[in-house]
Amino acid sequence: MTDMLDRRQMAYIASQAADARVNVELEAEGMTLNVGPQHPATHGTLRVVLRLDGEEVVAADPIMGYMHRGYEKLAEVRTYPQVTTLINRIDWLGSFANEVPFILAAERLMEIEAPPRAQWIRTLLFEMARIANVTLFLGDMGVQLGAISPVFYAFRDREFILNQIEAATGGRFHPNFDRIGGVKDDLPAGWIADTKAALETIRSFCDEMEDLLLGNEIFEARTRGIGIIPADVGLSYGLSGANIRASGVDWDLRRDNPVGLVYDQLDWKVWTHPDGDSFARYWVRLQETREACDMVDQLLDGLPSGPIMAKVPRIIKVPAGEAYVATENPLGEMGYYVISQGGLEPFRVKIRSASFSNMSITPWLLKGTYVPDVITILASLYFILGDIDR
Repeated sequence: MTDMLDRRQMAYIASQAADARVNVELEAEGMTLNVGPQHPATHGTLRVVLRLDGEEVVAADPIMGYMHRGYEKLAEVRTYPQVTTLINRIDWLGSFANEVPFILAAERLMEIEAPPRAQWIRTLLFEMARIANVTLFLGDMGVQLGAISPVFYAFRDREFILNQIEAATGGRFHPNFDRIGGVKDDLPAGWIADTKAALETIRSFCDEMEDLLLGNEIFEARTRGIGIIPADVGLSYGLSGANIRASGVDWDLRRDNPVGLVYDQLDWKVWTHPDGDSFARYWVRLQETREACDMVDQLLDGLPSGPIMAKVPRIIKVPAGEAYVATENPLGEMGYYVISQGGLEPFRVKIRSASFSNMSITPWLLKGTYVPDVITILASLYFILGDIDR
């Protein structure tokens, strides 16, 4: 009996020692966690491979390219007017804004300038696209932290802006409205009054988001001091838009390079925040949405009369040359480098999309953070997958 107990005790001790060795090995090797590939709305796919030590992120590798969209090559087999149909779908939440820098690049090569009314309408729809885009972010950021209600408010109130975009262009998400030399149509009767009413709805929505999220201690605890981006680091990675302004960098292409648009004729402010964390990125976008509403009001009040199209050939044939034009899109700097050999289609189109550059900082930014904060940080960078996989 004693020998049997001794054998059992020895077997138990041996099994415990084996478990201890396994635990030591797991702790030493760390863990690889795949976040994705998935997307909550299934319209785009991102995968982030995290290397963990416990819950601390040791390394992060964003893997992009699952969408295989190929805009740059597709543009080479489309006429210049046809390209706008493609590029509407890059950042699908701010689609009209995608059209503008490409059209401006083509106009620069053709030495054409749109009439003043067309420039004002472009700027007007550009800022409405910004409102429609960023409104969804302001609500969706709450979802990433467990607050469900804000995103329902965002979807509800964004519709008022989308209705006005559709009333003017015929397209709710993909207007295909910009044209070389101007815009497709003039604004319909009664549109200005309806748009002003929609702006009041968005202003009320911004106030609601400030009460629900910025005044919420859980939201603050999960965003303040989380995902800090120093200004010099952000600039070195090519960040733009609200992401870099939230790190205290006073840079906005609407003010610093208002090519082809009328921002220099408006009274408005560039918003910045010194902290550079997830809270600052949310705060800046909230203020910019309010500022965009004020700009649209000014554009509606000052809209000049006159034609909406310059004189352009019936068949668009762009002279040989090259041009790069960038604008301050809802997600940051959006640029098109267009090379023409004098044909009906571009010879080459290189697209500088904001989300691709903004996502480049994630390996640096996520290192040293903790798993629960990964989603918060990614959400605060605010990227659109179509804007990454060009």
